[in-house]
Amino acid sequence: MTPQTIEPDTLASVAQTSAGVMAEVQRVYVGSQQVPELLLTSLLARGHVLLEGVPGVAKTTLCKAFAATLGARFARIQFTPDLLPADITGTYVLSPKEGTFDLREGPIFANVVLGDEINRAPAKTQSALLEAMQEQQVTIEGDTRPLPSPFIVLATQNPVEQAGTYPLPEAQIDRFLVRLMIGYPSQRDERGILRRFTDGSPRPQQVLAPEQILTMQHLVDRVHVEDAILDYVVRLSAFTREHARLFLGASPRASLALVRAARARALIAGRGYVLPDDVKRLAVPVLAHRLVLTPEAEMEGTQTQAIVEQALREVPHRPEGR
Repeated sequence: MTPQTIEPDTLASVAQTSAGVMAEVQRVYVGSQQVPELLLTSLLARGHVLLEGVPGVAKTTLCKAFAATLGARFARIQFTPDLLPADITGTYVLSPKEGTFDLREGPIFANVVLGDEINRAPAKTQSALLEAMQEQQVTIEGDTRPLPSPFIVLATQNPVEQAGTYPLPEAQIDRFLVRLMIGYPSQRDERGILRRFTDGSPRPQQVLAPEQILTMQHLVDRVHVEDAILDYVVRLSAFTREHARLFLGASPRASLALVRAARARALIAGRGYVLPDDVKRLAVPVLAHRLVLTPEAEMEGTQTQAIVEQALREVPHRPEGR
């Protein structure tokens, strides 16, 4: 069934609103516009975001600024080695007056959940997020509860080489729609950070409301995708599966994620259809973190990002002869 065409006025309104969200985030976060754009893309695509970088590069500040523009319920979880799954999902506690057990909801019951330094907790605690991220629900002592809509997890992690970190399981990494690498700012950007915060910490204004976010998420489902675009995504994924330096290539779930993100990016740009450029722009943040290198390639320092970039160079967006 072909998605219903989106009206031009609706597309223009979404593009204007999206630009407002990104502008408000950049009042606080000084850096590439691609960063807030990817956050908004993930939200509209019903995905989650993993932000990686050394401490002190404003990962948490970025997440808080983005949440402030959405007008949604926000919760922050500081991951530590002694954090328990119940600290995330919540638990039943006895109410002496009524003599019943009532659910004390954990911070996961929010629209925007910031998992700060997620890889400082062991795998057992990290796994508490798996059901929430995939099914938008949690099971507490056998009782399954839905999470609010919209729902997005923004997780930050420090490089795994740092002391006190645990590598995320592959199954959990695959739950993140995109991974963003946040590096050190340029000297010009860092000067802008110093000036901005010396004059007083800027506060982003609310641009969206939860109801608007849900409407925009439904509009993403109506963005048209040509068969040629789907074929291009399949060829990119097939390239990674056949690559000699990869132990695991991109899965069909990764291909689905790339198409979903491309539809969201097209909507943000005010288009009702996906272009090859949408796929190319999102291929690295969507695919690279899902690839697993062979031991030899890992020892040689090969980066999965470089393999995705190689795929973009060598795989044409149209088969030869067309």
